[in-house]
Amino acid sequence: MLLSASKLSVEPVKLGWTQRAIFKPVLKIGLLGLLGISSINLHAQAANVEPAGKGATNGNSPTAGLQLISLNVDDDLMDSEASESGMLSVADETDSWTDDDIDALGDNAVADLADDNLTDIPAEVAQVSLNAISPETLKTFVAVVDLVRRQYVDPVNDEELFDNAMSGMLTKLDSHAEFLDAEAYENLRAFTEGDVGNVGLKAEYQPAEGYWVVTDIVDESPADKKGITVGDYIHQIGQFKIDGDRQSNDVEQLLNGIAGTQVDVTVSKAGRRKRVITLQRNNTHLQTIETRLVDGIAVIKLPAFQNNTRERILQSLTNLDAPVTGILLDLRDNPGGVLISAVKVASLFMSDTDVVQVKSRQSKLRTLSTQEAALLKPLPVVILQNRYSASAAEVLASSLQTQQRATIVGEVSYGKGSVQSVIPLNNEQAVKLTVAHYLTATGKKIDKIGVQPDVALSGNERTWEQQALDVLRQQVRSSGLRFVKKDNVDIVADNDKESI
Repeated sequence: MLLSASKLSVEPVKLGWTQRAIFKPVLKIGLLGLLGISSINLHAQAANVEPAGKGATNGNSPTAGLQLISLNVDDDLMDSEASESGMLSVADETDSWTDDDIDALGDNAVADLADDNLTDIPAEVAQVSLNAISPETLKTFVAVVDLVRRQYVDPVNDEELFDNAMSGMLTKLDSHAEFLDAEAYENLRAFTEGDVGNVGLKAEYQPAEGYWVVTDIVDESPADKKGITVGDYIHQIGQFKIDGDRQSNDVEQLLNGIAGTQVDVTVSKAGRRKRVITLQRNNTHLQTIETRLVDGIAVIKLPAFQNNTRERILQSLTNLDAPVTGILLDLRDNPGGVLISAVKVASLFMSDTDVVQVKSRQSKLRTLSTQEAALLKPLPVVILQNRYSASAAEVLASSLQTQQRATIVGEVSYGKGSVQSVIPLNNEQAVKLTVAHYLTATGKKIDKIGVQPDVALSGNERTWEQQALDVLRQQVRSSGLRFVKKDNVDIVADNDKESI
């Protein structure tokens, strides 16, 4: 999620391994997301951070003053920004009701992954000096760098070569791990406040060619800078082969995702020699949460989980200016995002309830529970998901399903059960590394399994929303709730009953 952003100073790297972590960032961010598409905030200690990267010194950075979340224990899961009671109230169109108070997460927060608890290094590794690396290995590495520098068809500088070497080391270790350069790091931080990203290309399936063909390239986009051109064939995106069975939405979803993350795209010139190009989703644009009313039911399309997702959902319900009898939460194609955001959204529907369990290498199993007021508790909920609903989206769906708080409709979700943390190397570079796994609130595994729907749907996805609405209509029992902005006094509904 955070996914999402973080930055700060790091102690200098020392030659030789010790029992302490080499890098000691002041702050870390936990992330969740599909194919590295996203990430998520695991914890709670907030800090105001100076903007880093390009333009950091002139105060124009879009992330200036960005509040970041660390993985520390015992603070609130997330500084609990503003209490809902100061922003919104709910006017019950039928009976009045009150929310149960939600205990602060406290000890249920995710264990601190920084500093001393990164010392769980196997003895055979902890005392290995860099000098113990085979001289032949070092010689080979230097020889390869020199060979590429001298013989590669295009000039390359050492900085680019070493960046690529670090990126290769991480991606070979874990498909969700990444080396983040300044642009990717800045975009990943910006994601937490609302940006999503794409690689800057569009493609269509050409039956005559039998391939997906690039039809448009955005100037100066990542795809443009890496030399992809109109007419190129796309054979594979990430681990997914692209053929005639794929839909346009499939290809778009695989290419798009959380700003700052990367994806491997296999392309060729008219079917000739294939090449794999790593593209970062740095062609950013603002994410929007679409909310509309269908026969009294609020249909909320949630593209990803970000810092302010809970607040934006409530604001969108207020903007409807009408009674809401049920919630259809559309999580199709949602790749994840900030983990704490998923917990906070779950808190809209449930009070005093466990949401997800997280297990890291350095800590025992931890449980994240609901917080804040469950303003949507009286309303029936249906969650619509597909095979691209991943990570934080699966956390939300599984928690509401486990508590029989929502009906899950659609197909089996993606099945990503790992958490990534963004670890700053300096103010302009970072590493995104898998630091934990998560399970459902009852300890069930999600990774490579996914969330099973209560009502399976197949066929054309365009019909799924209507089918989900049909399921939800059977659960509607009241005339609904009206959401209004709250000033300094309670809002009184038409029936003169207090709202909260």
